[in-house]
Amino acid sequence: VQLQASGGGLVQAGGSLKLSCEASGRTIGSYGWFRQAGGKEREFVAASSWRGDKKRYADSVKGRFTIGRNNIDNTLHLQMNFLKPEDTAVYYCAANSEPLYTGGWTNERQISYWGQGTLVTVSS
Repeated sequence: VQLQASGGGLVQAGGSLKLSCEASGRTIGSYGWFRQAGGKEREFVAASSWRGDKKRYADSVKGRFTIGRNNIDNTLHLQMNFLKPEDTAVYYCAANSEPLYTGGWTNERQISYWGQGTLVTVSS
C-alpha cells in the first residue's frame, strides 16, 4: 500500500484544516491517522474500517475531528475543526490490511503501512 499525505499548514486556533491521503496498492482493511509533536511519541488520532461502519477517535480529538474517505477515488481524509495549539504536530496517514478490530490501532507498532508526514501548526 502506498500512501501520500497532503493538506497540512498553518492555521489559527479555532480554525479548520482538512488532511488528505492518496491510497493505492493492495486492499486496505482499515486506515487512520497518527500524529507526532516535537519530542513526543507518535500517538493515535483516528481510525476507520474501510467501509466506514466502525470509527474510533482519540479522546483529545473526539467531537472535533472526523475521519472518512472519498468512495470514488479512495482518498482518505481527516477533517479537523476547532483546532487547538496542542494539535500542532506532524500528521501521518496509515493503513492496515486487517479490518478495524477491538484493541487494534492503539499504537504505531500495529500499523503496516505509513504515508509521509504533513505538518500542522496551530497558532494561539
